[in-house]
Amino acid sequence: MSTDLPTSSDAPLVLVTGASGYIGGRLVPALLEAGLRVRAMARHADRLQDRPWRAQVEVVEADVEDPASLDAALEGIDVAYYLIHAMGGGRSFAEHDRQGARSFAAAAEHADVRRIVYLGGIHPEGEELSAHMASRQEVGEILLAGKVPAVVLRAAVILGSGSASFEIMRHLAERLPVMVAPRWVRNRIQPIAVRDVLHYLVGAARLEGAPNRTFDVGGPDVLTFAQLLHAYARAAGLPRRRIRTVPVLTPRLASHWIGLVTPVPTGIARPLVESLVHEAVAAETDLRGLVPAPEDGLTGVDRAIELALSRIRELDVATAWHSATPAGAPSSPLPEDPQWSGGIVRGDQRQRHVDADPDTLWDVIEGIGGRRGWYSWRLGWISRGLVDRLVGGPGLRRGRRHPDRLAVGDALDWWRVERLETGHLLRLRAEMRVPGQAWLELGVQEADGGGAILHQQAIYHPHGLLGDLYWWAVWPFHGIVFGGMQRNLARAAEAAVPASRRRTTDTDTDTDTDTDTDTEETA
Repeated sequence: MSTDLPTSSDAPLVLVTGASGYIGGRLVPALLEAGLRVRAMARHADRLQDRPWRAQVEVVEADVEDPASLDAALEGIDVAYYLIHAMGGGRSFAEHDRQGARSFAAAAEHADVRRIVYLGGIHPEGEELSAHMASRQEVGEILLAGKVPAVVLRAAVILGSGSASFEIMRHLAERLPVMVAPRWVRNRIQPIAVRDVLHYLVGAARLEGAPNRTFDVGGPDVLTFAQLLHAYARAAGLPRRRIRTVPVLTPRLASHWIGLVTPVPTGIARPLVESLVHEAVAAETDLRGLVPAPEDGLTGVDRAIELALSRIRELDVATAWHSATPAGAPSSPLPEDPQWSGGIVRGDQRQRHVDADPDTLWDVIEGIGGRRGWYSWRLGWISRGLVDRLVGGPGLRRGRRHPDRLAVGDALDWWRVERLETGHLLRLRAEMRVPGQAWLELGVQEADGGGAILHQQAIYHPHGLLGDLYWWAVWPFHGIVFGGMQRNLARAAEAAVPASRRRTTDTDTDTDTDTDTDTEETA
């Protein structure tokens, strides 16, 4: 935990689970601004090290799937925010959600927590729900049935820069002037701005008494998703979108289409699409009588879209839908770490002298990906990204949070920043669909006599025979992909150095090793 916290405050201490996620990452500073003390919980605490509020909070590493870890997380907590959903978490997501909610409710009771606050989704009563919506409903019911009073807030589409709903809407409107859409784009929804969601979440911590119930929260406008697309087009200065509805597009087909057209992969898009099959309008507004509205009132759709677009243009998106590591993502040590016991490891290692100073080379490395690309065989990267999206992976469209700066936990196309030592090391873990675990490391070292050494390493741990076959299938292209990447990174750094400062030597020491090491030791 952080040691530079103020110790004189007697304000209530609140726990924010999912602090690395979209809502959690924005709720933490909102709670601090409201004068509350905050403990942020994440499965990987290092993912929070670059957050601007890091020094103002306690950080605890815990996982709801590890009940024993929750005791320290909940010790001394007054209000606990449960912001965990297994979006895109595989076929067993409902069981993970169920067990996580039960473990958290039991641990909160044991720690004498005064209140649990949960954010779920608006859904109609008496209708058959999709698996994801039914799971979110069940989580709310589990928390309400526990001994600790729970406030369950239910929201429909959340509008804010970086939200999955907003990114789907934005890319559909910008890329498709004419759309063929399912009939349910005409269903009514009640979107809410992310700033208003945060307002109600903060207010829920201060409700008097011990309410144990659900509250619907929504913005001031009720409209259809089709009208929402038109609203975005107006705000973005686009011509009016033409939308034709057909009865044959199922949520599965629609989510696959969204996965191809937008940065949001099919696994994340599907539960959002399924929520549109039902009308999502607040059935009551009771919370408005208990939590005063913001000083400037609730945010309408047009204003919410304008605010989100201004954040995107100013490169000031605090969190995004891909901020959190997906459920089920690998968290095991790297194959070269001492505690590794994972079996066969394959790799591609290269190093090269670069006629540029280390800082210049590092700037090029930290700017990799996104619009700049990956400095090698562009067609190959685009093709592999398209294949990844076809099978439900993120592909290359997630891009970067910021064009020049990275932080631990950032999504970077189909990678996730796992380790960042500014000026020295960038380690990326693959989140694309691949039969194994993969990492890419780029390092910088000052060279004797001037210049820098670029270290590049690709590591792959195959899963079974299929994983091994995948490695050998792509092995012939390593020289193009990894060799080209190294050469072009070096050239980009050298091109950024004035000619008068360049050395005339070029000591290229590429080494391409195919490591086939059997490390099947006892764990």
